[in-house]
Amino acid sequence: AFIADLDSLFMVTSEVVGDLVDVTGLVGQYAHGNEPSHHMAYLYSYVGEPWKTQEWTRRLLDEMYQPTPEGIIGNEDCGQMSSWYVFSSLGFYPVNPSNGIYVFGRPIFDKVALKLPENKVFEIRTVNNSRENKYIQSVQLNGRPYDKSYISHADIVNGGTLVITMGNKPNKDFGTNMDCRPKSAIK
Repeated sequence: AFIADLDSLFMVTSEVVGDLVDVTGLVGQYAHGNEPSHHMAYLYSYVGEPWKTQEWTRRLLDEMYQPTPEGIIGNEDCGQMSSWYVFSSLGFYPVNPSNGIYVFGRPIFDKVALKLPENKVFEIRTVNNSRENKYIQSVQLNGRPYDKSYISHADIVNGGTLVITMGNKPNKDFGTNMDCRPKSAIK
């Protein structure tokens, strides 16, 4: 039921009824211009459908951000619109910043190096990266297969290399097992 409701959020009409004239960035009734909803595309990973997170984050990155003076949809309150873009471009997002994990979306860069304290570096490499190849096929962390649909803050700050291999069809095995999904505090 949750997946059906989440699908519906993105698929229903974007028609706005009433006096909500400042709502921007609508995809269905998901409003990307309203910062409190930024986590919603990432919720698919919690219920075993991370490929939908990958689809939606790519679409939002492409449609809601443009290289123009007015290129950000919505109201840039304290940098949240830009923060969503930066995190999502790297390929992950802190859905619940207090739990120390980042849920995978889909990276848009071929290679990024995050410079960390103590001269550590966390490198993110994307193999087969293109607009068409929007689905994670596999992940390796420090040369080892990694099957979770999220990464921990501790893994990032320890430094190392994350390699994400992309493809044009969803890998419906990646990150779908219960022990590979991000955890919610709600039981």
